[in-house]
Amino acid sequence: MHGEVLYYDETQGFGVIAGADGNRYAFGREDLRREMPLAKGDQVEFQSAGGQARNIFTVRPQIGGAETAKLPEPAQRAGATTGEAPQSTGLWSYFWHGLTTNYANFRGRARRKEYWGYYLFSTLIALALVGIGLAIDVASGNLGNDKVAPFASVGLVVLYAVATFIPALAMAIRRQHDIGISGWFYLLVFVPYIGSIILIVFGLIPTQMHENKWGPIPAGLT
Repeated sequence: MHGEVLYYDETQGFGVIAGADGNRYAFGREDLRREMPLAKGDQVEFQSAGGQARNIFTVRPQIGGAETAKLPEPAQRAGATTGEAPQSTGLWSYFWHGLTTNYANFRGRARRKEYWGYYLFSTLIALALVGIGLAIDVASGNLGNDKVAPFASVGLVVLYAVATFIPALAMAIRRQHDIGISGWFYLLVFVPYIGSIILIVFGLIPTQMHENKWGPIPAGLT
């Protein structure tokens, strides 16, 4: 089948192809017929196998002959509404979408970059709030005073933790869906010591490069 590369991460060895049939196909480095550089927009031929692209090789458009078959527009490939802007795959964008459009989204999937991008900026903001709170407490004389608690630093962190509890939980559950396990495994966080370690491991496991019961491979790979 003919297709076009929508996304390829050479470091992780993971990518997505838009097939001429309008569907998306995930693939890994091992699915390439030979080691070769790939970039967005490259034309390829491949064999489809249950949502997975295999035996992939690049092709060059014919010059002076028949034109390469036109592929569906990106919005149609993804099954999205025509005219919808593709979602950015930057770390900050993933964090922002986690706080806004995906604030309470417990369905679907979240790949590793989305998951760690969210928690990276969430941690940085929490640290910044601690610094601001400490500065306010120092200026107010709350630090070193046994009669007055450091209200600013404690208050800012508690407010931020409450405000981001739901999106953080939703992100963790979507990450577990992405590796093919139920979000109920998040309850492992209550298992002393080993529970948190297991959840970190879940966050490091690569995306399942095929559709699973929680949906297709994560969107926004453009």
